Amino acid sequence: MRLATFGVPVFLAACALGLGAEPPSPAAPPDPQAGEKAEITRAIDASIGWAMTKDRPLLERVIAHDPGLFIFHPGADDTVVGWDAFVPNFDFWMNPAFKATGYEIRDLRINLSRSGDVAWWSAILDDCGEWQGKPGCWKDTRWTGVLEKRDGRWQIVQMHFSFAAPRKAAATPTPSTM
Repeated sequence: MRLATFGVPVFLAACALGLGAEPPSPAAPPDPQAGEKAEITRAIDASIGWAMTKDRPLLERVIAHDPGLFIFHPGADDTVVGWDAFVPNFDFWMNPAFKATGYEIRDLRINLSRSGDVAWWSAILDDCGEWQGKPGCWKDTRWTGVLEKRDGRWQIVQMHFSFAAPRKAAATPTPSTM
């Protein structure tokens, strides 16, 4: 009886201390690019989130103001080439009839170049709003882009938005169907 009384507290203490259990896995080494990735994440978020408050200067800070800016939208006629072609969009976005109602960025993946002044990302985006009170939404939008660090600030130089097409039976095997 005395052994059982002694054994239970020792067993509970061993469990609490993790004795007899698998040793904990070593912690992942810190990401040396974590600070840069946090700044990049803020720039990516700002490129959509600015619309919630119509903070035009915020969007203007994160988009490159040069002829190299390139944006593919899902619509065939919606390609933007250069800052000058981008600016007319403000007429729509700043119109009181347009209201951003919400957005969500999921599965964000960010990579940096070896030089540390170029980054690219991929994510899934929901971007919702209203025009004259009628709701509209891009749901599960595939979103990729490229940023450059210019004068100490991350700026978007390229973006691509697309919607996945419904899957069809493959006539020819592809790597994903093999």
